[in-house]
Amino acid sequence: MPHDSAIVEVRRSRRRKSTVSAYRDGDRTVVSIPARFSRAQEREWVARMLARLEEKERRRRPSDAALQRRAEELSKRYLGSRARIGSVQWSSNQGRRWGSCTVATGDIRLSTRLRGLPEWVIDYVLLHELAHTLVPGHGIEFWALLDGYSRTERARGFLEGVAFSKELRLEEDEEPEADLATDDRATDG
Repeated sequence: MPHDSAIVEVRRSRRRKSTVSAYRDGDRTVVSIPARFSRAQEREWVARMLARLEEKERRRRPSDAALQRRAEELSKRYLGSRARIGSVQWSSNQGRRWGSCTVATGDIRLSTRLRGLPEWVIDYVLLHELAHTLVPGHGIEFWALLDGYSRTERARGFLEGVAFSKELRLEEDEEPEADLATDDRATDG
């Protein structure tokens, strides 16, 4: 997701001695630098930090081809290359699911809601779907396949937290229930 034409805001801080940080704030990139930096150092560090952010975002938003390669790597590392891998793609119609697998073909779809989440979380969902190519259900045999991935429980908890926070935001955006005093069925007395 290139941000070449986006606004870059440089913040100089007297308290900042040697560290530089950068983050995205909507269509703006904020780069914080020590106040003592020269204009040349500012240009150098802004360019460096923009490149770092681009690389970080690229890793967090892999292409379909990158997902395919990652699936093959995960199958090799954790499943002894036994997973039957068809196509691996992002999908915007996963509903409430993080991913899905068509067992017969090995086709895997990952929800676009995963884009931007940590790589280890995406790896867990991908590995979860790969395991389904070997064991369709969620029984003991299925979970045993995921035992080798040390971040399984952490990733599951992370995804539960993401889902919970999205549900809270949905509830906050809903219309409040009608007040009985203004309800047409309310009566005086």
